[in-house]
Amino acid sequence: MHVIPHLINGERISTQERTAEVFNPSTGEVIQRLGLADRATVQQAIDAAQAAFPAWRNTPPARRAQVLFRFKQLLEANGERIARLISEEHGKTLEDAAGELKRGIENVEFACAAPEILKGEYSRNVGPNIDAWSDLQPIGVVAGITPFNFPAMVPLWMYPLAIACGNTFILKPSERAPSSTLLIAELFHEAGLPRGVLNLVQGDKEAVDALLEAPQVKALSFVGSTPIAEYIYAEGTRRGKRVQALGGAKNHAVLMPDADLENAVGALMGAAYGSCGERCMAISVAVCVGERIADALVERLVPQIAALKIGAGTSRGLDMGPLVTAAARDKVVGYIQDGVAAGAELLVDGRGHSVAGHAHGYFVGGTLFDRVTPAMRIYQEEIFGPVLCIVRLNSLEEAIQLINAHEYGNGTCIFTRDGESARLFCDEVEVGMVGVNVPLPVPVSYHSFGGWKRSLFGDLHAYGPDGVRFYTRKKAITQRWPARANHEAAQFAFPSNG
Repeated sequence: MHVIPHLINGERISTQERTAEVFNPSTGEVIQRLGLADRATVQQAIDAAQAAFPAWRNTPPARRAQVLFRFKQLLEANGERIARLISEEHGKTLEDAAGELKRGIENVEFACAAPEILKGEYSRNVGPNIDAWSDLQPIGVVAGITPFNFPAMVPLWMYPLAIACGNTFILKPSERAPSSTLLIAELFHEAGLPRGVLNLVQGDKEAVDALLEAPQVKALSFVGSTPIAEYIYAEGTRRGKRVQALGGAKNHAVLMPDADLENAVGALMGAAYGSCGERCMAISVAVCVGERIADALVERLVPQIAALKIGAGTSRGLDMGPLVTAAARDKVVGYIQDGVAAGAELLVDGRGHSVAGHAHGYFVGGTLFDRVTPAMRIYQEEIFGPVLCIVRLNSLEEAIQLINAHEYGNGTCIFTRDGESARLFCDEVEVGMVGVNVPLPVPVSYHSFGGWKRSLFGDLHAYGPDGVRFYTRKKAITQRWPARANHEAAQFAFPSNG
């Protein structure tokens, strides 16, 4: 069986002392094995990145951008191949995988603007014959640790921009869906990226800890669950690294009595059940303000959830594929059972869903709970599966208080036709990304992505302008050329421009 390699210094490197199985979640079959990096392999990648850094740092940004432009073209030309690899190992539908890749390519497009985004600021004559300017300089060797649910998009949030800024990069992708990530990294080299600028190590906690502990790695980005994000942030910052760690979520959609219900239902269906709910921006709680809107929502949701087209991820025309692993499926089933035991009203039960010809796939059907309360575990915790909970409240103020009381603050949205309600919600809700009649308010590539509270550890959000700040250090330079004949006396008072 094929063993998926690492990519170090532009070459495939195989390690087979420790391996992990890679599954097709639609069939439950092992389709490949993954070589897991030990500390020596990680160090090999670090050494390659460190050796490549001086020359890449000194490469003009316009030349870096030319490589990124060619990379973008290769991603588009190989889009179908990449989407199929994502679908085979993650389980999401082909259409969803293609959409993920397109959002990733948008971040490559932003990175192509390196000559513009790296321009500093210049001020002439801040004092007599004194000029001042700022310069954005790369950090050095930086690393990224990415999750299984977006094996193409999330890495493309990180290394194209880091590399455009003049850094060299080490990527540790998820061991559950590694093949598309490896292919994309190889396409970057095909575009003309010099050896050692981007290195990819497959691995588990041993590789993560090696990156955290290596003094040569100056900054680290992470996207995944909150417990691991907390660990990454604590261990990285303790060692003096710059760390950006994005964690979990529990995203609420507020439906006001005046909401355009038909549009809201369609939006909720995609936001709750798209990608089988395995998105950190998935809507998992619908907060209905008033009984009338709640009853109308239930009436429309139940038949549509029951009619979801579920099947093998690599088939076209589906709404949902399987969950990524058997453990993920069992965890979601456990949450459904827990919700029933807690007294929530189970309107649509996704347990035991079967797909013809895929008896061993990791499938769970769309699930809907009504009359969920904040005391229930299915409300408090991130389920990361196709489960939507309905909470009934009496006012927008109560809805805002409910959302603000939750430990997560990643994304939220409101459905309303009233501008005053929308403005109040946007101003008062303590969440990092807010949508108004937009169910998945993922910022475009030239803004930045990130939540509040226990959804983000670190001061800067991912990609966009915050990404540039994260992957660079600002240097302020003040320069003066006094006339040769002008010999000035020593000045002991602190200088000023006055």
